[in-house]
Amino acid sequence: MSPHVLVLGGTTEARELAARLAARPGVRVTTSLAGRVSRPGALEGDVRIGGFGGVDGLARWLREHRVDAVVDATHPFAAGITANAALAAAATEVPAVVLRRPGWRPGPGDLWHSTASLAEAAALLPELGRRVFLTTGRLGLEAFAELPGLHFLVRSVEAPEPPLPRDVEVLLARGPFTVDGERTLLREHRIDVLVTKDSGGAATAAKLTAARDLGLSVVVVRRPPLPEGVNPVPDVASALARLDLGPL
Repeated sequence: MSPHVLVLGGTTEARELAARLAARPGVRVTTSLAGRVSRPGALEGDVRIGGFGGVDGLARWLREHRVDAVVDATHPFAAGITANAALAAAATEVPAVVLRRPGWRPGPGDLWHSTASLAEAAALLPELGRRVFLTTGRLGLEAFAELPGLHFLVRSVEAPEPPLPRDVEVLLARGPFTVDGERTLLREHRIDVLVTKDSGGAATAAKLTAARDLGLSVVVVRRPPLPEGVNPVPDVASALARLDLGPL
C-alpha cells in the first residue's frame, strides 16, 4: 500500500515538503491547514481545512485515514497544535517529525530585547519609543490595546482581529520583503521600535537588518518550548531524510 504522509501545514516549508512528497511515485500526501488564512494558495496533494478536535480527534483521523507518518511543519508559535500532534502520534504509534526553521539570532549592532510573551513585549514599549512597528501577526493584539500615547503600525497578511491598539494604522502585506523596502518603511513612518515574534526564515528577516541599520530597538518574542523529547529538523531535506521514504 502507498505510504500516506500527513503534513500539518501553514508555512513555506510545509508547502515545499508537500510538493516534494507528491512528486514521489507511490506516496500520498495530505496537508492540513488550520483555516486561519482565507486564501492559502494551491498545494500539491490532498488538502484538508480546519481542526481535528484535539488529541483524540487527530488520533482518530490518523487511524481512519491510515496515516504512516506525520510531519508537523506548522508555525513555530503554534504550540497547541504541536503538543496535540506529538500526543496523537504517540498514542497511535505513527512516526512523527517536527520541522522547524532555525530561529533568528542577534548580531553585532543589534539592539534586541527578548521577551517570553506579547504581554511582556507590551510592557517594555513605553521606555523604548513612541512609534511602534508591530509585526506579530493578526492575533493577540489585545496585549497592546490599552497602551496610551503610542502609535502602532501593524502589518499582517490579513486584517488583524480586535481589540486593537488605540492609535493604529494597519498595513496588509505578505513577504518576502527587502531590506531597502523595510528601511524606507521604517523611515517614512518614523518608527522607534520594532516588535516581532522569532518566526525565523528569510521571508521577513529584512526588517531586522533594516532596524539594525537605523539603530532601532527590536523586541523579539521568544518561541514557546517544544514538547519534551521532540528533536526537530531544520529544513525540508532533513525532514525527508528522517521520513526515509526512499529516493525519487
